[in-house]
Amino acid sequence: MPDFSPLRLLLVIFAGWVHREQARTIAYLIEENRVLREQLGSRRLRLTDDQRRRLAAKGAALGRRLLARVATIVTPDTILRWHRRLIAAKWTYPSRRVGRPGIMKEIRTLIVRMAAENSTWGYCRIQGELKKLGHCVATSTVAKTLKEHGIKPSPDRPTSWRAFLRSHADVIAAIDFFTAEVWTARGLVTLYVLFVIDHATRAVEIAGITTNPDSAFMAQVARNLTDHVDGFLRAKRFLVLDRDTKFSGRFKRILTDAGVCPVTTSYQAPNMNAFAERFALSIKRECLDRLILFGTGHLDRAVREFVTHYHTERPHQGIGNELIAGIPAAGTGDVVARERLGGLLRHYERAA
Repeated sequence: MPDFSPLRLLLVIFAGWVHREQARTIAYLIEENRVLREQLGSRRLRLTDDQRRRLAAKGAALGRRLLARVATIVTPDTILRWHRRLIAAKWTYPSRRVGRPGIMKEIRTLIVRMAAENSTWGYCRIQGELKKLGHCVATSTVAKTLKEHGIKPSPDRPTSWRAFLRSHADVIAAIDFFTAEVWTARGLVTLYVLFVIDHATRAVEIAGITTNPDSAFMAQVARNLTDHVDGFLRAKRFLVLDRDTKFSGRFKRILTDAGVCPVTTSYQAPNMNAFAERFALSIKRECLDRLILFGTGHLDRAVREFVTHYHTERPHQGIGNELIAGIPAAGTGDVVARERLGGLLRHYERAA
């Protein structure tokens, strides 16, 4: 007859309790995984390589029979296949290739670039352009590469807002406000600065500065901008603006009557008016945010000085780091600094 001492009996009871707790925990986790799978429905789980390695390492220790009971995310055969790959990778030593990189990498890069830059180009058009560059590839290679990069075929590839703006830049301008806080005899006052920017040249005109951009002010601005002699918009056909209520119906009607079509951006989409947003950021960061402004005249002078610097002295990345107006001063002497606003704005040139 076996000897059940009190200590041995206690250990048996404790072991049984632990086993039951583990069984309940495993049963709960299995059911939880099933619920999660039901929530996902028919969608396929996308696991990372690290997640596959972790499941393979844990699953191999369980064996096929136990895996069949507990695995719910993937099948036991899948987990064991990942484990075999893990073992194979351990004994596969990387080899360093010498010489030029594979030509296919260059071709794939070109395929993606051409498709991204030309929304109407199909597989055959890209294939022909590659052939002209000395690369003979099949249309199936083009299709596969675009699919791998998530790029749709030509009929389903919409023209991007950026491409549309670039192709029409000569006839597009944009308008926007920025604000400045100015100290006056009445205390701190908010002034609204209205400006227009040419998409093609990045040239800017300050359309007005006011404390109250009401309908009358905006109507006069519209008449000034569309003047057939020297209006900033006289050669433009589109004006990009946001949904600010200051751009009233009266303002838009004056533009339309002059042949300029207002193009309203979507809600909360500043990138649709990116050039105007960028100018407002530049003038604030480089100039106004570094000044304490006293009076409207001080603000007006600071804005005018910045715009002159912006046009004639400051290179612009959007136009190949060229100046908007004029050419750099020629000279062979020492490099000297020219200043505006007491050195707040500075550029360099060679002395004559």
